[in-house]
Amino acid sequence: MTEVQMQVQQPILPRLGKPAPHFEAVTTQGTMRLDDFKGSWLILFSHPADFTPVCTTEFMGFAKIYPELRKLNCELIGLSVDSVYSHIAWVRNIQEKMGVEIPFPVIADLDMKVAKAYGMIHEGESSTEASRAVFIIDDKQVLRAMVYYPLSTGRNMDEFLRVIQALQTTDSKGVATPAN
Repeated sequence: MTEVQMQVQQPILPRLGKPAPHFEAVTTQGTMRLDDFKGSWLILFSHPADFTPVCTTEFMGFAKIYPELRKLNCELIGLSVDSVYSHIAWVRNIQEKMGVEIPFPVIADLDMKVAKAYGMIHEGESSTEASRAVFIIDDKQVLRAMVYYPLSTGRNMDEFLRVIQALQTTDSKGVATPAN
C-alpha cells in the first residue's frame, strides 16, 4: 500500500437504519453473539483500556443506569481489546475498591474483529485501542444510533437513557422527539 493510499484509508463505519454488524465474541459471561440479543434493544459500547480512570467511571455509570435500561427492554455489553482475564480482574477491582458491581458482559476483542466491524479503531487516535463509541441497536438488530468520543472524554449516561426512550417513543407512536 502506498503512502497516499494509507492516508485516505478510513475506517468502515456501519450505517444507521441498516442491520448491525454480526458478531460472535468471548465475553466475561461466556461466548455471545449479536443474535443472542434479538428481541431486546442493545447498547454496545467500547472503551480504550481496562484499569484506566475514565473507563472506570464510565463502567460505574453504565452499571448505575443498567436497571433503568432493563426496564426499557435494553441490554448492555462493553468491549475493549483487552483480554477476558483483564476484564474479569478489572470488574472485580471495581467491585472491591468502589463497591460497584458490573452486571453486564464485556467483550474481549483481542483480534479487533468486532471493533473493526463497528469502525471503532481510528487511525491517528490509536491503532491498538478502540475509540469510545456507543451503538444503539433495536430489537430487530437494526443500528439506530451511534456516537463516537475522543479517548480523553467520558460519556454522559443520561443521554443514552434519553435516546433509547426517544427511539422507542418514535417507534410506538410514529412521532419525532424534541431536544432534551
